[in-house]
Amino acid sequence: MILRHAFIPLDNERLSHLCGATDEHLRIIEDALGVKLSRRNESFRIEGPKREAERAAALLQRLYERASRPIPAEALQLALAEATSDNPPATGEGTPPGDEVVLHTRRADLQGRTPNQMQYLRHILSHDITFGLGPAGTGKTFLAVACAVDALERSQVQRIILTRPAVEAGERLGFLPGDLTQKVDPYLRPLYDALYDLMGFDRVTKAFERATLEIAPLAFMRGRTLNHAFVILDEAQNTTPEQMKMFLTRIGFGSKCVVTGDTSQIDLPKGMTSGLVDAERVLQRVRGIAMTRFTAADVVRHPLVARIVQAYEAADARGER
Repeated sequence: MILRHAFIPLDNERLSHLCGATDEHLRIIEDALGVKLSRRNESFRIEGPKREAERAAALLQRLYERASRPIPAEALQLALAEATSDNPPATGEGTPPGDEVVLHTRRADLQGRTPNQMQYLRHILSHDITFGLGPAGTGKTFLAVACAVDALERSQVQRIILTRPAVEAGERLGFLPGDLTQKVDPYLRPLYDALYDLMGFDRVTKAFERATLEIAPLAFMRGRTLNHAFVILDEAQNTTPEQMKMFLTRIGFGSKCVVTGDTSQIDLPKGMTSGLVDAERVLQRVRGIAMTRFTAADVVRHPLVARIVQAYEAADARGER
């Protein structure tokens, strides 16, 4: 199928931002959507299967409308992830009025980008304990941290506690240099990155100094009662059932808990049951606990990540792994 698309009124600056340097953005769109793009001035020719060609035309129009300034690589990849999703957009015309979740963070544009992400946010806001299960790149951890920052900004909680098990993907803590804190720090780095993005470096540093923000290995949670806190357990697939039970029973009054993990990336020794898998089975009907299950359609990283996840899922379904 061949579609023709022209931008009216023409804005050469927007057109330049849309195409990118030496039409780099167009080449990325071609590769992601499986179409052939060619243009002459403001007129585009889109060649490919009907569905992909229509997606490409709609994507070009959306990008053109937001191209008053250069389009960052991240924004382009997120737009591609939305365009290649089989789900309708989670916001805008496809979202009922008043159904949007607005979070108060440094990222003013932060919102769920797929129906599952929107459901995840609603679950977190309406339940004391929420599980987010699914592949990498679906926003499980980032959105949970965003909800925690939002709750702290609104004074709904007094502190944020982020934790994860220090289980290595084929390596050992003892091989790393430094004291215990320095050994554990690399495992907590994704949580730091999310905080810096949502709060800024200076605010994160001050929050640590005031003890309103704490990051610790899961082992440090034993014996504590966590009142008036927003607690996030990341990489929960690497907990044991005993650790998961210990963690969930730390939750105190006025607290909210989010547990995230990917059961396809378990680094526990062979034969050992994952605490996340066990909790999903045991707690699925417990009142007050919500579970959101993400799929490859919810991946909002580079479009190639979604294709990688789908390839592994297909191999698993065929029994090849």
